[in-house]
Amino acid sequence: MTMLHMSGVRKTYSTGVVEVEALRGIDLDVDAGDYLAIMGPSGSGKSTLMHIIGCLDVPTAGTYALDGTDVSQMSEKQLAEIRNRKIGFVFQQFNLLPSLTALRNVELPLVYAGVPAAQRRERAMLALDKVGLAQRVQHRPGELSGGQQQRVSVARALVTDPALILADEPTGNLDSHSTKEILELFEELNDAGRTIVIITHEPDVGERARHLVHIYDGLLREHTPIAATGGRR
Repeated sequence: MTMLHMSGVRKTYSTGVVEVEALRGIDLDVDAGDYLAIMGPSGSGKSTLMHIIGCLDVPTAGTYALDGTDVSQMSEKQLAEIRNRKIGFVFQQFNLLPSLTALRNVELPLVYAGVPAAQRRERAMLALDKVGLAQRVQHRPGELSGGQQQRVSVARALVTDPALILADEPTGNLDSHSTKEILELFEELNDAGRTIVIITHEPDVGERARHLVHIYDGLLREHTPIAATGGRR
């Protein structure tokens, strides 16, 4: 099954009289259960591509289907519903609320979805256990290491049981040890059947994925099967 399908995706931004074409015709397919890394330098279009994959923006032209649903021309309200139901986000800055415990931070997406309190707690506890933080559920972000905070954000992404985990520079604020732990966690989740797309500028991170796409000047240049060449360690 195809989880993510893009055909001829273009994105143009207008700045006064000047138009900037950030994406210039992206064709991309990601199968369910795949693990894709998107790499590119600053200004290459990778952030724009991430926004479209994450239903934070829509293409100027072309089509994008997520988990069988065409989201190319959806309204902001419709996009918000898709994001809440189908995508779990992991960010470089963790985006945890400092006043809340790990458990409460992970529960938040379920609060917004109207899930009853008892069910929220159960699902949040299961998600934190899955990322190895069952003993840290009552700790606040300031009481956790950077790697542990990122694990909380991964648990928060998992708690809604999304079709896709989308990670934007998830190791950008981590030391080498924490980076290794988070990448091993992504690999475990992928081995369990999760579809993962990771945006990164770090070659060592990109090469841990099963497939690697390079983007330059709004175009995909390479699509390398990493696992087949021994990239996963």
